[in-house]
Amino acid sequence: MRRILLGTAAVVALTSAAFAQDEKTFSYAFQGELKSLDQYTLNETFSLGTLGNVYEGLIKRDGDLNIIPGLAESWEIVDDTTWRFHLRKGVKFHNGNDFTAEDVVFSADRVRSQGSDLTTRIPKDAKFEAVDDYTVDVHLSSPNPILHYEWGTWGIMDKDWAEENDAVAVTSATSAGEDNQNYAALHANGTGPFKIVSHEAGVQTVFEANKDWWDWDNRDFNIDKVVFTPIAQDATRVNALLSGQIDMAYPIPVQDIPRVDANPGTDVLTGPELRTIFLGFDQMRDELKSSSVKGKNPFKDVRVRKAFYQAIDIEAIKKKIMRDLSSPAALMIAPQLYSKSDQFKRYPYDPKAAKALLEEAGYGDGFTVMMDCPNDRYVNDEQICQAISAMLAKIGITIEPNFQPKTQYFAKVLASNKYDTSFYLLGWTPGSLDSWNVLYNLNNCRNEDGTEGGAFNLGGYCNKDLDALTAKILTENDPDTRDELIGDAFTIIHDDVAHIPLHQQGLAWGKSTNIDLVQRADNELMFYHIKKN
Repeated sequence: MRRILLGTAAVVALTSAAFAQDEKTFSYAFQGELKSLDQYTLNETFSLGTLGNVYEGLIKRDGDLNIIPGLAESWEIVDDTTWRFHLRKGVKFHNGNDFTAEDVVFSADRVRSQGSDLTTRIPKDAKFEAVDDYTVDVHLSSPNPILHYEWGTWGIMDKDWAEENDAVAVTSATSAGEDNQNYAALHANGTGPFKIVSHEAGVQTVFEANKDWWDWDNRDFNIDKVVFTPIAQDATRVNALLSGQIDMAYPIPVQDIPRVDANPGTDVLTGPELRTIFLGFDQMRDELKSSSVKGKNPFKDVRVRKAFYQAIDIEAIKKKIMRDLSSPAALMIAPQLYSKSDQFKRYPYDPKAAKALLEEAGYGDGFTVMMDCPNDRYVNDEQICQAISAMLAKIGITIEPNFQPKTQYFAKVLASNKYDTSFYLLGWTPGSLDSWNVLYNLNNCRNEDGTEGGAFNLGGYCNKDLDALTAKILTENDPDTRDELIGDAFTIIHDDVAHIPLHQQGLAWGKSTNIDLVQRADNELMFYHIKKN
């Protein structure tokens, strides 16, 4: 019922937008909602990318994902454990407040505070010092050659604005859909090229170009207004594009790509995405929360994890569900991001071997387990989970499906809700575009509440040897030595079947032919690259 109501709201919003639209308005739809306007609430590509048009980081990524200056004009490494950032002068927040070093120091503390989903953007023990109004030093406990790699999605907030509006605390993902959201979850005040003028979660968000933006004279866009409408239903979203109600829609279901391409006035942009879709297991609890197995946890046994892996026909998923718009993965990182990726191969699809592994582990009769899966976050996510459920049934595993919209899904499985999941599907794009991000966030040991270690290691996989390698990789400056260490780390993960990598999904964005935009491989839609002809 909820999805039907969202669809109705979307149609109403689209109808209103269509009449109000002019040649300088860009309207688009995405399958999921923009729930919170606080960029620190949810470490999710759509939310981070959308709010990245409003909030800016010290660094930015260009269309090819190269690091370029953002709110920091330049930076330097003063010594092995000290970085210095030189900030732009004359930058103002949307409310007119000046941007200074105190905002960077405040944001560094806030992003690591309770409720934030971006705590790993900055080392916990890093100390930010405002040397003067436009210089910030970052003091580290050990060398870190990739300190700033993830800062393109760490937006700087206005300290005075947050304090004045009682928004110093971050509204957690678990609370994002409740009435107790704070001011920053419902309002935005960044330094970016667009500002939010209205927001109704689940219905519509309206942005306007910020003509006081510090880089206005060099802008690469010609739109004055952006209207975002969430449309969960694939058919409704595609039809809105084909009928001209919106200028752009994504994702386009793979089966609809030919129809959108053949339609006069629309076309589809396709390309590789850096996101890896994978499966994870609860390996921390002594008994699974949602399973027929009592008194023990079958996922603590590598034979069970490998049995699940070998029961999955990834080529069938590629051909039948993804329609060849995916690349089967052997690692938890896209091959473009690690030079030795070709040294790793998937475990072969082999249901007989999988069944034998279950019998060897003492589960020859199979068992039941709940599977958590979003149904509006990744390309064909629910269909993938349904297919995997059918494949696992062939080796005696009964899946209890818990397929939910992403807001409820993330609220359930993340640290803010104590990792309430036994078996799950997740997607991950390393914000740093570097292997360390994947190793630490998804595979390093963590404590029960995720305040120490890999906060997005939802299942609690733990191998101390891997943790030691991850620490070395973070501080190693020699690229050849670093790549060897990364290879050793991925070997441990592969042998342990820490997770089951599935594929890198492809991008499919539908747009009007009079729209020029940049399709970034991280699947972030940046308004400041859009031109309407």
